[in-house]
Order: sequence, then C-alpha cells, then structure tokens
Amino acid sequence: MTGWDALAQWGADAARIAPLTGGVANDVWSVRVGGQLAVARLGTRSDADLAWETALLRHLDREGLTVPVPIPARDGRLFAGGLMVMTYLEGGPPETQADWRRVAGTLRELHRLTRGWPQRPGWRSSTDLLRAETGTRINLGAMPAEGVARCRAAWARLAGRETCVVHGDLNPGNVRMTADRVALIDWDESHADVPDLDLVLPENAAGLDEGAYDIAAQASAAWEAAVCWDDDHSVKRLAEVRPAHRPAVDGAAG
Repeated sequence: MTGWDALAQWGADAARIAPLTGGVANDVWSVRVGGQLAVARLGTRSDADLAWETALLRHLDREGLTVPVPIPARDGRLFAGGLMVMTYLEGGPPETQADWRRVAGTLRELHRLTRGWPQRPGWRSSTDLLRAETGTRINLGAMPAEGVARCRAAWARLAGRETCVVHGDLNPGNVRMTADRVALIDWDESHADVPDLDLVLPENAAGLDEGAYDIAAQASAAWEAAVCWDDDHSVKRLAEVRPAHRPAVDGAAG
C-alpha cells in the first residue's frame, strides 16, 4: 500500500480526521487509531531515514523525555510506505521567558541523552558542509558562491565541537507545554550536529554567553538559509549571516 491507503495497516478503524499545520515536506493529519487520537505523517523519506527517527523517539521516550511515540502497525512495523503514526501530545506553545528557559532545559537533556549519536542517513552536519556540497534538503551548489562562503565561515566557528542530536526546527509551534512537562514535536529536521544550534532561543533563554550566542546565531542563520534555499525566508536568513571577512564577536564558545 502507498499513500494514505497505508493507514489501513494500523487497523480497519484507522481514519484521518483533519489536516494539521506545520509540515513543510510532509502531509500531517490527526487520525484515530484503535479508538485513540493520534498524529500521522506521510512523506517521501527513505526507510533508513524513518528507522533512524523512530529509534531516536523510542530512545528519548524510554529516557523520560516527552516526545511523540511511534505507534506500531498491526504487523509491528513503525512505518509503512512513508507513513508514520505517533501519539498525540496536548499542550500550548511557550509564551514567556520562563517558558523558554524550560524549553532550554529540555533541549539540554536531549543533547545529553544523544551524545555521539550516529548521523541521520543521508544528512550532513553543519561542519560536514565545510567540505560536502549536499545533504538531504541542502544543495550548496544551488546557492550563490558568496552565500556559500558566508555560511561556511559561520559553520567553521563550530569545528571540533562534540555532536549530538539537535531538534533542528525549534519554533513555538513545535513545542507543547503543560504545567508539568515540555514536549517537543515534529522531529523531521532532527539530525546529529553541534548542540548550540538548538539554543538560539528568544531573549537568549538558554543563557549562552555573548560569544557563544553570536557563534550559534550565525551558524543557525546559515543553516536555515541553506536548508530552505531559495525561498523568501532563506534569503532573509542569509542576509543575517556576516560576510566571511567581517570580524566576529569575541568570546569563548559554550
């Protein structure tokens, strides 16, 4: 089965309810499976890519983080025909600096739990792209040479750092908060990279020092420019990346 027909593998009563916002490269719906509300995501990623993501989510769930947990199909598979079904998580987005500090704490726990995690198949980290030209959604050959030079200068400041899993798409819509927990959803952009890329948060809620924040903010802007090139958002983000020759803010990386 392909497309949404694959949802039948989660049971005869499995059904789509309504489309959900947030998916750029995927079709995301609320669904009902086994009488319970869930979320289903249909995309074109490879089985190896989805196996990496489902293994990550199960690991984080076992370790106590609140994440969407893959729901097996009737035959035990965690994905089929590009379709994943996951638990639905209630909650609202972060609204205050205190909320964002809680998000920062959750992100640091994610990073601690995934130190040295293998790279998502087909992906590249920011520092891999100092040499590589492509990786899943990134094709530096499509960018202007001057833009590539800017991005690589920003990423070079991360060279030699330890890597872990980064969420990779930490906008307010991908956080579901309640009074007692912080849940992170939409792991489609997660991959192995330098942790500070996740910590460029509103009002510097992660508490990075000035130098570390500048390094992370420049590298993050470069990543968003490269991964989305060349829509309006990516052009805006590239404009925020300093030319390669311009001096950086002094300060140690955190």
